[in-house]
Amino acid sequence: MIIVYDAKALAETAPTPTTFEFTSPAQRAALLERLEQAKQAFVTRRVDLAEAWALSRRHAPRTGDLVLATVTELGHHSRIELSNGRRAQLYVGDEIVVAYGQRYAPDQFEAIVPKAFGPCQLVAGGGIAAKMLARHAQTRKPTEIAPSGVLVGADGSPLNLCQFALSRPTQWPIARNVIAIVGTSMNAGKTTLAANLIRGLTLGGVRVGACKVTGTGSGGDLWNMIDAGAVHAFDFTDVGYSTTAGLDIAAVDRAANTLVSHIEELGADVIVVEIADGLLQRETAALLDPCSTFSSRIDSLFLAAADSMGAHAGAEWLRARSLPLRAISGLLTASPLASLEAQTATGVDVIPTKVFADLNYAAKLCLQANTACNPLSLIS
Repeated sequence: MIIVYDAKALAETAPTPTTFEFTSPAQRAALLERLEQAKQAFVTRRVDLAEAWALSRRHAPRTGDLVLATVTELGHHSRIELSNGRRAQLYVGDEIVVAYGQRYAPDQFEAIVPKAFGPCQLVAGGGIAAKMLARHAQTRKPTEIAPSGVLVGADGSPLNLCQFALSRPTQWPIARNVIAIVGTSMNAGKTTLAANLIRGLTLGGVRVGACKVTGTGSGGDLWNMIDAGAVHAFDFTDVGYSTTAGLDIAAVDRAANTLVSHIEELGADVIVVEIADGLLQRETAALLDPCSTFSSRIDSLFLAAADSMGAHAGAEWLRARSLPLRAISGLLTASPLASLEAQTATGVDVIPTKVFADLNYAAKLCLQANTACNPLSLIS
């Protein structure tokens, strides 16, 4: 893979000491009107913008901080996903409400939260403001944005996504029927596999809850889960994170557990959990570590792979951690030969993604009683 590095982003400049705040009632009213007119990104969908009292340029950006910015130059992301899921066309001069966050996307951008307030980039269509460090050679330059200020509340502190998050349970209940979908890389077919599995189980009369526990804030995967029939669907933005890249590992584990526990409290027969990126990605590897609280809640696991070698390496990686790999699917199943290679090499069933949407097969695969472990369990 060819990577193009941005030297300016790698050498962060010193903070600019300018400030810009609204303090009078008239100024606040003007701010609220601007926010109402601005395009509010998907990652901010839980945010009550009426809690904004001012804009500030004196706060150093943090992951999840909300920022009002102006589009100055269009690039890779010429559209922004709004809080309602609609993809809106961007124009130079548009004001947008987004959140700071890192980006880890080998097929697109590597980006970090800027160390100082100032011009940066829109590195994800769901509304992530960051400083690009590198991009894939086939990815266009990012859309440039100029922040007007970080949104601050009545106490003068920045508004952050975590303030609008789901409450965290005091303890994690015993897991039941948690199916994890993991992949060998980005774009290996995880989301399609998850959606097809949700569809097949739903057609069989199963109440399926679903969540995406890591990744970059964007509604595409969430909408797919809902469209497939999930009775409850959430992602990490619901627990206060614009992205999970670069987060403290303990925070990632807590976020994943909170999402699963929240769905369990709402009621679901099966919970399908998608974990973003590939097995070697930092947060993915940490969640699947045998020592993590979250991995102990996984009852069954499916691997999406892009090719047979990836399937082989992924299966070995999962076996080394004693994780309950049930089957392999993903992009490689478009090729019968690649599927045969993977099944011969791994000894694991390789199943075409579309088969998971069949109610009879989904039931056969996932709805077998496990009397030795839990008489009420739906997963063998």
